[in-house]
Amino acid sequence: MGIKITDLKKQLKSLDQRDLITLIADLYKLNSDVKDYLSSKFAGEEAHVELHEKARVQIRNEFFPDRGHGKLRLTEAKKAITTFKKLVDDPARTLDLMLYYVELGTEFTNAFGDIDMTFYNSLVSMYDKAAMECDKDVALVATFKDRFYRVVRESEGIGWGYPMAIEEIYYSMGWDEEEIDEE
Repeated sequence: MGIKITDLKKQLKSLDQRDLITLIADLYKLNSDVKDYLSSKFAGEEAHVELHEKARVQIRNEFFPDRGHGKLRLTEAKKAITTFKKLVDDPARTLDLMLYYVELGTEFTNAFGDIDMTFYNSLVSMYDKAAMECDKDVALVATFKDRFYRVVRESEGIGWGYPMAIEEIYYSMGWDEEEIDEE
């Protein structure tokens, strides 16, 4: 059913500028992913802020929706992070979303009790990915170090080895206190 990318490119090359503009505008109207992509490319910082907030809302709704109970569809929450990362090249905002996911998962457990090993493995995995991203840039460390530590503190008393895994990751980070203080 689908057309190969090489054939698509040939077809697009045969269109004049007006037809290309019409085609892209139609795609923009039909598909929210295309709308987000084009907005991130052409609307700049304003679109990045909106896409970041949209992702935060999507993540929050999986844990603490405005109405009803959280469905804990972790794949949906992680998808919001992945989509944002693909659309916007902004390591700080991506890291914010990753930590937000872990923070909400920890908050959810503290509010409603232990979940299961799969749930905590997902949180630990995201925390670890966030730590690796943060280790790449001292400025990010200075910005997010307190939030990383807050997860360590708030995970105390949770089961399934979650606090130990989080603590191990936190204390294995290559953060030099003097470098952070110089920022």
